[in-house]
Amino acid sequence: MPSLSSSAQGMRSSEIRRLMKLAADPSIISFAGGVPAMALLPVETVDEIYKGLPDQLKRIAMQYGATDGFPPLIAEIKKYMEAKGVSLDNQELIVTAGGQQAINLMAKVFLNPGDVVVTESPSFIGALAAFKSYEAQLAGVELDEDGIIISQLLETLDRVGSKAKILYLTPFFHNPAGIIYSINRKRELLDCLKGRDICILEDDPYGELYFDSSDKGLTVPLKAMENSPVPICYAGSFAKIFSPGMRLGWLLASSEIADKCQLAKQSMDACSSSFAQVLAAQFLSQNKLSGYLEKLRTAYARRAGIMLDSLKKYMPEGVSWTTPKGGFYIWVTLPKNMDATTVFNEAFANGAAFVVGSAFDPQGTKNDCLRLAFSSTPEEKIEEGIRIIADAVKKLAAE
Repeated sequence: MPSLSSSAQGMRSSEIRRLMKLAADPSIISFAGGVPAMALLPVETVDEIYKGLPDQLKRIAMQYGATDGFPPLIAEIKKYMEAKGVSLDNQELIVTAGGQQAINLMAKVFLNPGDVVVTESPSFIGALAAFKSYEAQLAGVELDEDGIIISQLLETLDRVGSKAKILYLTPFFHNPAGIIYSINRKRELLDCLKGRDICILEDDPYGELYFDSSDKGLTVPLKAMENSPVPICYAGSFAKIFSPGMRLGWLLASSEIADKCQLAKQSMDACSSSFAQVLAAQFLSQNKLSGYLEKLRTAYARRAGIMLDSLKKYMPEGVSWTTPKGGFYIWVTLPKNMDATTVFNEAFANGAAFVVGSAFDPQGTKNDCLRLAFSSTPEEKIEEGIRIIADAVKKLAAE
């Protein structure tokens, strides 16, 4: 056969794909999947919406649509973004096939082989894969409890210079680290980018999933902050706040950037699912979102609390973890020199699974951490799963 492209030759099997396949075993207590709980998906609401649609709208739902999206859905998302404080002046919105496509579109229009994407370390594996598929180099910058570490970011930006095209960030209930950026850290971040020729890609799948309403103010998007010295492109998603199976997200960017992304999308899939877009537009216009979010926040806060209590109860000294204020994840740091894959193998043999830290490392090597997703694990199984993992850590620490 003809030789593969250099991009395809550089593709490597994902560790997370292998682990997720193992974790799909129903006999395993899995904290691997960063997915909504099946029981919480709004099945009855979607049934009600669809049954109430006039026939003409059902026909529109089954037809091709515009590349940038179904106009009523675009209008609803714009209202949603304005409510977050984001200005729509000189901005365009594209409905995408999930937040992942928004990331991929940005990579496609900005990256040449050898260009650099500066990411957090750890970072979302789907974004890392997208950037690598365009033969970009990744430069990871570590996080602390307030967000990306500014001193390290400045050093990295100075080192990579003009090769840096995108700064990729997940400021709200980070995947996998579980943290949320402080207001001061977001301001420091924007200040340090003055005079830089780079754009920010702000990825926000989890920002609505705060556990306490007092933390809502922390979820103000970077894109809503005034006087940004660089372009900010915002990737939103319906996966965690409506349904991942709808495969809907959006990209909000300057008209110049959005126009190029729309051209790129035309060559990918022509348009996102009209059927899903019609349902999502109705979900928003009928004011179903706010009540659904309250249900999600309560459920996920309860699961996170069970997991945190279990970690305190069973984990030995030398293990630390983040305390999330929202989202799906807790990031666990193992004792010095302990390898997460070894812990996984021991825990899996006894009935529990998670995702190892190297899957989220931009260089794919650092493996002294692990991600625990509490979102989809039945509440009654969380404590037992954590006990199994803790026993694995204790056993390896004793060897």
